[in-house]
Amino acid sequence: MLLPTRYIDAQEALKVIESGNRVFVHGSAQTPVFLLHELAKQKDRLKKVELVFITVSGDIEIDKPEYEESFHINCMFVSESVRKAINEGRGDFVPVFLSDIPDLFKSGTMPIDVALVQVSPPDSRTHGDGMIHMSKFDAMVYCEDPLPEVDYGQKATETEMRIGQIIAGMIDDGSTLQMGIGTIPDSVLKCLTNHKNLGVHTEMVSDGIIPLFESDVVNNSKKRIHPNKTVTGFAVGTRKLYDYVHDNPGFAFLDIDYVND
Repeated sequence: MLLPTRYIDAQEALKVIESGNRVFVHGSAQTPVFLLHELAKQKDRLKKVELVFITVSGDIEIDKPEYEESFHINCMFVSESVRKAINEGRGDFVPVFLSDIPDLFKSGTMPIDVALVQVSPPDSRTHGDGMIHMSKFDAMVYCEDPLPEVDYGQKATETEMRIGQIIAGMIDDGSTLQMGIGTIPDSVLKCLTNHKNLGVHTEMVSDGIIPLFESDVVNNSKKRIHPNKTVTGFAVGTRKLYDYVHDNPGFAFLDIDYVND
C-alpha cells in the first residue's frame, strides 16, 4: 500500500501531548490500541494526563497501576477494558447521557487539548458522517493492527435466549429497532427470524443483525426517517461484521446527536 508522506512515527506524533492535558480517546471498535501502547512508553515524561472516553475495547495498557501517576482515566461509560481500574479507584466514571457528551466538549465544559482517533485508510470507509479529510489531522500514524472483536452471540445463556424470545414476541412486523450492547440484544435478534419488514435506527449494531439482513427480515422499507437504510452510531462485533458494513450503502453511520433524536 502506498502511504501518504504525512505519516510519521508514533512516538514523534505523541509528543504533542503534554503533562496536564485532557486527551479524548476514540472508542469501541475504533479504540486506538496501538497509539495507547505507544503513549504508555512516554509515561516518564508525562504527569496527570486526563484520558477521556466513552467505551474502549481491547488491552489499552495505560489502565494498569504502574501508569497511575502519568494517566488518569475519566470515562463516561464503564466498559470491560477499564472496569478493574474504576473498581480499584484508579479512574473516574462520569454518568451522562450519550447525546449530551458532544456538548460537554463544544461548550468548553470539558475542553479537549488533544484527540486520539483511529480511522480507516483514505477512501476506504463506511458511509455516513464519519468522513474526514486527512488535512484535518495534525499528525497521522499508520498501523495494521486488527480491530478489537467481540462475539456477543456466543456468550448468550439459555436464560438470555428465553428473555430474547419474550422481547421478540412483543415486536410487531414493520417495527423499527434500537439495540443496545451485550448478549440480550443479540439474543433478541436471533429470535426475530419470522418477522417481516423490520427497520433499524439504533445506537449500535452487532453481528446479530447480519442474518436478518440476509433473510430480508430487516429491510428498512417501513421507516419514515432514512427509509431503506440502517442508521447507527457505531458497530461492535467480529471481523465478519466489520467486513459486512465496509462500503455497504445499506448502512448510514450518523452523528450520535442525530441517532438519538
